[in-house]
Amino acid sequence: MKQTMKRTFLTLAMATVAFSPIVYDGQHQTVAASDALTNIAAIDSTSLRNKIDTILEDPKLSGGITGVTVRDATNGEVLYSHMGDIRLRPASNMKLLTGTVAMDVLGPDYQFSTEVLTDGLVKGSVLGGNLYLKGKGDPTLMKEDLDQFAKQLKEKGISKISGNLIADDSYYDDVRYSQDLNWSDEHNYVGAQVSALTLSPNEDYDAGTVIVEVSAGNKTGVAPKVTVTPETDSVEIINNAKTVAKDEKKNISIEREHGTNRIFIEGNMPLGADSSKSWAAVWEPTMLTLDVFKKSLEAEGITIEGSGGMKIGTAPEMAIVLTSKKSVPLKELFIPFMKLSNNGHAETLVKEIGKVQKGEGSWDAGLAVMKEQLKEFGVNTDTIVLRDGSGMSHKNLVSADELSNLLYNVQRKNWFPVFEASLPVAGEADRMVGGTLRNRMGEGLTSGNVKAKTGSITGVSTLSGYVTAKDGTELIFSVLINNYVTGPVTPIEDAIANVLAEYDSN
Repeated sequence: MKQTMKRTFLTLAMATVAFSPIVYDGQHQTVAASDALTNIAAIDSTSLRNKIDTILEDPKLSGGITGVTVRDATNGEVLYSHMGDIRLRPASNMKLLTGTVAMDVLGPDYQFSTEVLTDGLVKGSVLGGNLYLKGKGDPTLMKEDLDQFAKQLKEKGISKISGNLIADDSYYDDVRYSQDLNWSDEHNYVGAQVSALTLSPNEDYDAGTVIVEVSAGNKTGVAPKVTVTPETDSVEIINNAKTVAKDEKKNISIEREHGTNRIFIEGNMPLGADSSKSWAAVWEPTMLTLDVFKKSLEAEGITIEGSGGMKIGTAPEMAIVLTSKKSVPLKELFIPFMKLSNNGHAETLVKEIGKVQKGEGSWDAGLAVMKEQLKEFGVNTDTIVLRDGSGMSHKNLVSADELSNLLYNVQRKNWFPVFEASLPVAGEADRMVGGTLRNRMGEGLTSGNVKAKTGSITGVSTLSGYVTAKDGTELIFSVLINNYVTGPVTPIEDAIANVLAEYDSN
């Protein structure tokens, strides 16, 4: 039978104490101590409090705010709290809220879809009308899927389309960015635009991006070689870099110009150096997808005859579906989403739950659904602020108490094993297992034991999840560090997780 930690420390914390210095981790610290505690210093619950309190005296946290809550996972009892009720920015711990709501609303077997439609008829080898590529939010759509669409059209005997090639992204609204995304993040894959019709360059499913790879030219003085995946004419490469001698320093930047699809390559690439690779967010993912689809059609010998060319539009209600594709189920998408902390997946899920629950694929509708559902999970929604699904906003606010409360309450859901399996696992080298924790807590009792979501934006670092203590007690914890300026502070989070993993009340 699992043991529950004693709560003796809650009483002791109210005692009048004096302060005496001790040394922890090489730092001169101050912790509470008094004669009243001398005879009961061996009580593990008190030791747990003292250890975490001591960790939180780290000078790196000076001037910042840190919220910590630890709960017994079997009954939700709060075993430790330091500023646990203070609302703080969660960074990517926001994905715990988004993920649990999406899993509950959509279900682990939910799939996105993409359709190819026409408003015309096929006569012989000619499709007498427009061809529509309609997206319904699938962030896993790849070039290979578009190639397959083209092959299926070819198998139907189609070699010519008399109308235009039209992208239909009307399943979601046309707002591409969450309301607080920084301008400086827009060119980066972490700030990619959200569209109902989008494309991923690889199986990490970083939708709305292209992979730009720069490698040295064949001699000094020439421009480096640049490749774009998937191949597309929707972006323009401005290559101002140059190939330099082997012993010179590599210094390559890859950045998209705001408001355009002009990607600038700057700097030096030495002969023989490893290539530089960057995931660049495109300005209009809908048109990227359509352009790649056009290339797939051309590769199958299918030509577009319409004078309007490629454009964005809406398929009429009477349009006929020629072929379609479903995504992997949500339980599979959750692996790259949570393990690799994919922002685009989070924001897509917000729009999708809005579409499913309220008939509107927007942030407003999706965030409203989140708030309603979180209340059902026992979260005090009067104390939180929801501004996006990924945690990129500096205006999101939630406390360690409420995050840990959420993690406690969702354990009773039938989809919980799928959700728990999606969390990064400390010290596991496989990136689709360890995720963002694969290079952390790789030794001792934390390794393979701590299952938690990381989070990081400027001045914010967070870690919330589950851990089994040495004595078998299942614990839930949330650590939210805000407003730090001297880092890194992840070792502080890891130290707290280690204390929890080593807890033994026997």
